[in-house]
Amino acid sequence: LGEENGQATANRTRALLHAMFNKAADWGWDGKNPVSGVKRFREVSRERFVQPHELPAFFAALNAEGNDTLRDFFLTCILTGARRANVMSMRWADLDLKRREWLILDTKAGTPHRLPLPTAAVKVLEGRKRVGEWVFPGKGATGHLVEPKTGWKRILERSGMKDLRIHDLRRSLGSHMAAGGASLPIIGKALQ
Repeated sequence: LGEENGQATANRTRALLHAMFNKAADWGWDGKNPVSGVKRFREVSRERFVQPHELPAFFAALNAEGNDTLRDFFLTCILTGARRANVMSMRWADLDLKRREWLILDTKAGTPHRLPLPTAAVKVLEGRKRVGEWVFPGKGATGHLVEPKTGWKRILERSGMKDLRIHDLRRSLGSHMAAGGASLPIIGKALQ
């Protein structure tokens, strides 16, 4: 699996299988966890974010994006530092643009989080048409944007960046906050 699908995929699969067999044992399965002896691949943590000198090309590529939904989605990602899944499933009902707040109900931690919205993000959101419940509507079964890879690829090609991932936009906000002198607790709260 590591050779054909990548070492990170193999590590995630190993962790899932390990947890499944442990749960089966909790439920009475009488067998050895076959994953116990399988070692994880060593992973190098990713530290990529949009560098200050890359910002003009990145924002120019975003502004040139013909799909307004994707352009505004990526802008909201970098301006809020929120996880892409949360931004994709953003509902109008969870936004209070007058108070500049977004209530994220479904967080990774499992507890709701009220995120203050920067002025630039409020302007992007105010410019969106309110059609249905989703801020970033999509054509699939969920009703909201699900997979922005094609648009992301276009933006990377226009900007000249090759190794940037959508999740790196989240890391970019934290890095720029730190460079601007924000304290670690403030950065942590923003990226919760």
